[in-house]
Amino acid sequence: MGKPVFSIIAPVYNEEDCLHVLYERIREVMDTTSEAWELVLVDDGSKDRSNEIIRELADKDERVRPVIFARNFGHQIAVTAGLDFSRGDAVVIIDADLQDPPEVILEMIAKWREGYQVVYAVRSEREGESWFKLATASLFYRTIYKITDVKIPLDSGDFRLLDRKVVDVMNSMRERHRFLRGMSSWVGFRQIGLPYKRAARYAGVTKYPLSKMLKLALNAITSFSYFPLQLATYVGFISAGISIVAIPVVIVLRLTGSNAFFGQASTLIAVLFLGGVQLISLGILGEYLGRVYDEVKGRPLYIVSQGPDDIQRKK
Repeated sequence: MGKPVFSIIAPVYNEEDCLHVLYERIREVMDTTSEAWELVLVDDGSKDRSNEIIRELADKDERVRPVIFARNFGHQIAVTAGLDFSRGDAVVIIDADLQDPPEVILEMIAKWREGYQVVYAVRSEREGESWFKLATASLFYRTIYKITDVKIPLDSGDFRLLDRKVVDVMNSMRERHRFLRGMSSWVGFRQIGLPYKRAARYAGVTKYPLSKMLKLALNAITSFSYFPLQLATYVGFISAGISIVAIPVVIVLRLTGSNAFFGQASTLIAVLFLGGVQLISLGILGEYLGRVYDEVKGRPLYIVSQGPDDIQRKK
């Protein structure tokens, strides 16, 4: 098989019920382009039969390129591995659960042919998701948009097409706490949004519970914003300002014989308040310092147990 024009990347974690349907739908869509393509399936340490099914698909179709992790490294790292192993002139990132319809890829390709180098899908509708998930997702995107240094498009996930130039730049960015949709916005180039209707999961359960969403939000904020550090500074100045104003007030009340501030209650409240501010500030500093520590260690982003070339040689 020659060099592909299009690469489709799908990170996989316990998606055994979706993989055959994912492959069939992507094959039907991509064959209509009459161009060479590849499907890079990155198994992120799955516990079910996903690994086995990926190998079966690779045996049946050489355009399927398996990347098998030695353990679970997380969704963003799995997508990063897919970008590293992709060879196409245009690269599409898509979820394996079929919430992102493969048919939208053709619309992305049309925009790419018009000269756009990043085509990000914007969720105009979201099927099969609870009001809590919709509300928290909306809050997440709008908060990130307000406080980060890079203007990340609202309601856009990782489902997007990237030109090879964009992929090469992103592959050179090796930070460990990754927020890929922010990184693809940061690099610039010509970008455009493409509205689409997000479907419900084809099968299985979500692999992004609230805890992982919070971790992703924390990575997004600390990767692209100093706002938490600035917030700690603002709170410190406000607390100091309140103290400066309170000192003459207390002195005057004491001199006039007022009993308003006698006793230790006011002192205890002030100490607890300032102590809480200090601990919050230390926690914020710790989050940023921990990320610096992770970068300094210089460990690899992921470990591949078997790559496409290893599996191909065994055939």
